Amino acid sequence: MSLLDVLDVVRAAGPGDVFTGPNLPQWRPRLFGGQVLGQVAVAAGRTVEPGRALHSLHAYFLRPGDPAVPVEFAVERLRDGRSFSSRRVQAVQNGVPILSGIASFQVPAEGLDHAEQAPDVPGPEELTSDAELLADVDHPGARRIASSRPVEIRHVDPPVYLDADPSRSPRQSAWLRVPGPLPDDPLLHRAALAYASDFTVLEPVLRRHGLPWATPGASVASLDHAMWWHREARADEWVLFVGDTPSASGARALATARMFDRAGRLIATVAQEGMVRLPGELLS
Repeated sequence: MSLLDVLDVVRAAGPGDVFTGPNLPQWRPRLFGGQVLGQVAVAAGRTVEPGRALHSLHAYFLRPGDPAVPVEFAVERLRDGRSFSSRRVQAVQNGVPILSGIASFQVPAEGLDHAEQAPDVPGPEELTSDAELLADVDHPGARRIASSRPVEIRHVDPPVYLDADPSRSPRQSAWLRVPGPLPDDPLLHRAALAYASDFTVLEPVLRRHGLPWATPGASVASLDHAMWWHREARADEWVLFVGDTPSASGARALATARMFDRAGRLIATVAQEGMVRLPGELLS
């Protein structure tokens, strides 16, 4: 099953705006949050008048999703104005919500235009993919990344899957893309970027504290996710994901990121708060 198959949510029979979507296989017993974000974007977009582009999505992760159970997406039409449309979406499994989100769509308009510039970093052609770096690692997560993850990632800074970053930098950059061409549907590309945005967004938190993903006893989970799309871009072309972390406290950490296309245009901004729990000896 491909990412395209999963994002192509299907309208359910009966009244109301209800859609269902399958799940990509997971190595962990819970759904990847980015998948649900992307599906929410598509479900909401399929209830909006053509020509209105998704420009923001705000979501709370309420419960871990079950990879063995299809997700149902119930869309509520909150408002359709002259320029903006708003939708609330509940992602439901077994009768209870696992995610609640609101998406907003806008008619194209002229206005002020400025943007932060992309940092000067090596291009993806100069870097090694995470799949190649982890190809010989005997771990289910590493095997998943090496063989079938639907987003290719190439870290500019050394990844922190297995080893900590001794510099303890609060910032990192990585290139990402969906390998293979996607259809020319702007909503689909924005949904795929939402999917991809959840992979490395919290990594600067671990990097800042000298911790790898493989830290024994560590528990990291997304609590909420916000994303703003500024300009059109394709998810099947390289996107630079530049992240940082302004704060961590109370077993929660905030991470933000900017997404740039190959021309250096700012195409999207992401913010996520995550739960980060560690064994007591690592907090001393």
